[in-house]
Amino acid sequence: MLAVDTNVMVRFLTGDHPQQSVASRKLIEHEKVWISTTVLLETGWVLKGAYGFDTLTIIQALRKFAGLANVSLENPAMAAQALGLSESGMDYADAFHLASASLTCETMISFDASLRKTAKRLGALSVRAPS
Repeated sequence: MLAVDTNVMVRFLTGDHPQQSVASRKLIEHEKVWISTTVLLETGWVLKGAYGFDTLTIIQALRKFAGLANVSLENPAMAAQALGLSESGMDYADAFHLASASLTCETMISFDASLRKTAKRLGALSVRAPS
């Protein structure tokens, strides 16, 4: 199995570079690849920031990518939770942070009032301000 970096994944998803996109597609169609959670997180940021894709388009693309026969995710359940939280209105990065924290923690501490409110509304891991 081969670990794939963000730039390979972005080239596969966008097709924006003639040679690199073809190489990415060939690799992912013919080799077993592994995607870390950090690569999923960074890919979302790149697609939004550099390419201007909206969150729902990014989530759909990542779900489709994760469902490819040769693709394995580091933590599929956590990634699914993060994408679901983001799809429901939570900031993309916050959703990944919260889903990751929920694997071993009972509460997340944050100064971000919006995160606390959204997590509560979505029934996600408890988020509170530091005391």
